Amino acid sequence: PQLLPLIIKILGNDGEYIEYLEHALDILTFLTYFPDEISLEVWQTFPLIYSAFDQWAYDYLNLMVPPLENFIGKSPQQFITGSSQGNEKYIDYVFSIVSKTITEERATESDIRKALSLYTSVLNNCTGMVDAYLPIINDIVLAKLGQQVNQDVPLTRIAIFQVIASALYYNPQLQLAELEKRGVTQQVFTQWIKDSESMERWLAKKLTVLGLSSILRLPVNSLPPVVSGSIPQLLTCVVTIAMKMNEEGETAPKDNDADIKEDEDVDEDFEGFGEDEDVTNAGDEAYIDALKKLGTSGDMAQFLIGDDWMDDDDDDDYYVSPLDDIDQTIFFSETLNAAFQREPEAYQQIQAALPSDIVSSCQHLFTAAESQRS
Repeated sequence: PQLLPLIIKILGNDGEYIEYLEHALDILTFLTYFPDEISLEVWQTFPLIYSAFDQWAYDYLNLMVPPLENFIGKSPQQFITGSSQGNEKYIDYVFSIVSKTITEERATESDIRKALSLYTSVLNNCTGMVDAYLPIINDIVLAKLGQQVNQDVPLTRIAIFQVIASALYYNPQLQLAELEKRGVTQQVFTQWIKDSESMERWLAKKLTVLGLSSILRLPVNSLPPVVSGSIPQLLTCVVTIAMKMNEEGETAPKDNDADIKEDEDVDEDFEGFGEDEDVTNAGDEAYIDALKKLGTSGDMAQFLIGDDWMDDDDDDDYYVSPLDDIDQTIFFSETLNAAFQREPEAYQQIQAALPSDIVSSCQHLFTAAESQRS
């Protein structure tokens, strides 16, 4: 209650308090991240973020996106139906931010990727609610993709493919129709498969697996010819990425049971604090000391989450959506199995066109999925 009026004042005064804007946006990120539901009072800041971006704080886009994504993820229905006092829809604010960033001459590639993540958040959180916005999304991202084709560094293209993958997962039939009516289906998938070899981030890989696998939810004879004829190549891409993700998961550091046991032994000897003892320990005191320093050095976001919290390379760690509950290996396995059962003859022909190592990797993924389900 005490912080919110300050944030509203900082956001709503035409840049008069711009020196405090970074801290205000950091605090707003936490106010929108931790509660299960965002109060209507906090929603008052949504149009103020847009006004600040549009009029005097464009350079603060990287700090604006996290709270906006929290609004979208925590309350998708309110995001879709809500509007400002001037009857401007919240979703239209977000789409305006993305389009203005991508067409802004001052925008860096990092700014563009950050803005595109808003499209990904909308698609992954607002299932079935944004059909009418798919043409706008495709107009923006495909135009940008055309400008990026000859770029040596594929990071922005990969961000675009994350949006397209999210759109395919959202509704494969509608998204394929958008690609087809622009005549770019072949070019998009060819470039996507090529750039998949350069994907390093977990989120880009996961969305690629989910997006391309979603195509298999459609009957083969309903697919555009360029897509139905490319299913072996698309499957090869998906299987290759899914296998890499499985290998990365298997080699990730595991909890040390011996250390856990040692901690348990220490706890067993602990008999509580005496009446005259201070209940704080050395760790507590260090934490309290750090909190006291927040007012004079460092910002709250960096302290609570880490020095690189807003670094472009670390965004995946803080991206939250319903897809967190979807395991890509299980999704791929179930989708491909369902496709085989639905159209056995068609998929037997597709299987015959796959390299033997990909068929073997498919079996490995099926086994891994079954193991995870059990």
